[in-house]
Amino acid sequence: MTAIPLGMPAFPTAARDAVHDEVLRANLRHATHTIRDKRARAVGELADWDRLRAAGKAVKDHTLRHLDRYLVQLEDAVTASGGTVHWAADADEANRIVTALVLATGEREVLKVKSMATQEIGLNEALEAAGIAAYETDLAELIVQLGHDRPSHILVPAIHRNRAEIRDIFRAEMGSWGRPAPDGLGDDPRELAEAARLHLREKFLRAKVAVSGANFMVAETGTMVVFESEGNGRMCLTLPETLISVVGIEKVVPTFRDLEIFLQTLPRSSTAERMNPYTTMWTGTTDGDGPTAFHLVLLDNGRTDTLADAVGRQALRCIRCSACLNVCPVYERAGGHAYGSVYPGPIGAVLSPQLRGTGSEIDASLPYASTLCGACYEVCPVAIDIPEVLVHLRERVAQGGPVTREGIRVRIRPARGHTAERAAMRAARLLLDRPGALRAGERLLSRARRLRPRRLPGPGRAWTDSRDLPSPPAESFRDWWARERGDREGENR
Repeated sequence: MTAIPLGMPAFPTAARDAVHDEVLRANLRHATHTIRDKRARAVGELADWDRLRAAGKAVKDHTLRHLDRYLVQLEDAVTASGGTVHWAADADEANRIVTALVLATGEREVLKVKSMATQEIGLNEALEAAGIAAYETDLAELIVQLGHDRPSHILVPAIHRNRAEIRDIFRAEMGSWGRPAPDGLGDDPRELAEAARLHLREKFLRAKVAVSGANFMVAETGTMVVFESEGNGRMCLTLPETLISVVGIEKVVPTFRDLEIFLQTLPRSSTAERMNPYTTMWTGTTDGDGPTAFHLVLLDNGRTDTLADAVGRQALRCIRCSACLNVCPVYERAGGHAYGSVYPGPIGAVLSPQLRGTGSEIDASLPYASTLCGACYEVCPVAIDIPEVLVHLRERVAQGGPVTREGIRVRIRPARGHTAERAAMRAARLLLDRPGALRAGERLLSRARRLRPRRLPGPGRAWTDSRDLPSPPAESFRDWWARERGDREGENR
């Protein structure tokens, strides 16, 4: 299971402060609009984008259907090339494996390549508890770490910070983590980047152990693939003596040729570039080149349970491009912290409740953190129908039913607070099954339209706090049809 921030409330409560924070909203609006506009231009350059999108979907779906076979093939290939494969059923097991591997080297510090899987399992905290310091090397992750903060975006974890805030964090915190910020540091992006470069350089040259994730794993060859924009990841992947990669089992692709698709779609959907400035690939270990020891930790942590859901499993196609966040009107206003997960935005709203279950207040509320506008589906490079999964998960939250948990089929109870919703749905079903009653209700509503309240009572009050209650039409569609057609045909429709 993935960690939830202590005391994390439901999404509406968590988002309340964010939507009233003008600085945060300005930061998010500027960043998301800039990224999505650039992405649209980059995607528009490819005449075959729709075919690439369909191909990516097909490859991921095929892999998920045969995941057992490809994971065994991957293990054999990694082992044959000099690596060691470890299997982790959950976050605790993954943390124990990585901690033991680091301690076995005798080192007490590690460098980190940007990795959502390690954030998902809380690896930094587990290493700290064992007396091991973990240093983030991605610039945005460094900002988050120095600021004692949490990531709020998949691609740009510090998207909620502006340049002045970053300058203040560097001035106040860099000295306690290593080389301090230069005197008189300003908020020019070039100055901030240079300060980070100088701060990290001594760590790159000193560290003996690095921890990474991977964007893709090739079953055919045992190759790991990391996309990045800064080069910090490549320093971590080549200089240390020991490299440990923690990767979700869904990141495997069958063949090296399959990478061709994602080498085109991922950069354009994430950083709006034709290709990433740094695409690093490695296969096991090679004498005299790179780390002398390579360990791959294959992480389940709820993924097998998600795979058992015929509708929800499409979330495992995700290649972590973040395009869905940049077009989401809810994310733009609420920010990433309100989602209570390392996976924010639309993909987090469908992925986190499946990996962690819907037992917590925050996870039961995430499927409702959407307008169902469909913008996320339109930009997804692997065609995940996020609105479909959101509706599916809403039904699970409100109605309960059979789900797979830790490989066992169980029946969960409806989440608390949905009694009125279930009652309303039952009443609607009864009414819609009886045309005569529906017709009578429509006519009664039309005649009583002058008595329409401005706000709904009870559970409906929250809905009308931010919306106008629609006025009932003067006549129903059936009556209009009968009047316009001059017959009673509409009476039976």
